[in-house]
Amino acid sequence: MHRSQGRDQISELDGLIEQGFVEEVLGLVRTGKEASVYCCRSGLAVGADLVAAKVYRGRQYRFKNDAVYQEARAREMGLRGRALRAMEQKSRFGRQVQEGTWRSREYEVLRELYNAGADVPKPYAAIDGVILMEYLGDEDGAASQLNRVRLDHAEAQVLFTQLIDTTELMLACNMVHGDLSPHNVLYWQGEVRVIDFPQVTDPRFNRSARELLSRDVENICRYFGQYGVEASSGGIVFEMWERWERGEL
Repeated sequence: MHRSQGRDQISELDGLIEQGFVEEVLGLVRTGKEASVYCCRSGLAVGADLVAAKVYRGRQYRFKNDAVYQEARAREMGLRGRALRAMEQKSRFGRQVQEGTWRSREYEVLRELYNAGADVPKPYAAIDGVILMEYLGDEDGAASQLNRVRLDHAEAQVLFTQLIDTTELMLACNMVHGDLSPHNVLYWQGEVRVIDFPQVTDPRFNRSARELLSRDVENICRYFGQYGVEASSGGIVFEMWERWERGEL
């Protein structure tokens, strides 16, 4: 973990510090095209020891082709009036609205999935464009991405089942991750957590949802296949989707 070197690096977290959600920023965990994540010592308002603070970057760093994720996003978020028109017209204000939907959507998704029992980080708060959530790891280092760990066959089988179950639970909640891969799964002491949800889509409104679900499941099956876990991604998706359409999930 990289330690903070100065006040400038944590200025975006001032609001959380002032409101008692964060006591101290310990360091940068990771940074990417979408956001930077910091390890923080939590304040009294949270009650945990360590927490992760996800600070979003500007939209220019996002998915270069996010149209497939944005389809029907306005309906999912219940946008109306000026906000809806601006988003459809892709005006400056519309881009700001769109940016806001990514941020608010991730927090709401985390909260709903965590309450449903999915293997996702526990969300604590969303303030000033920052999401505060459960931190996986300790002060010596953060949890690894799943693609960076080595598993034996028995553990791989267990974790594969957990991730497929979480994918199915998401679908039962009318959600498809849309970017699920070993890069977006954290591993810590035998446990996994699925992360990064701003692009989650609602299969009731997005015509590409089944295609996105198939890609998610294929990624998971391909990764665990190297450990001898045998599974048909097509069969899993077919059964999962059929049960969802029949309202049996």
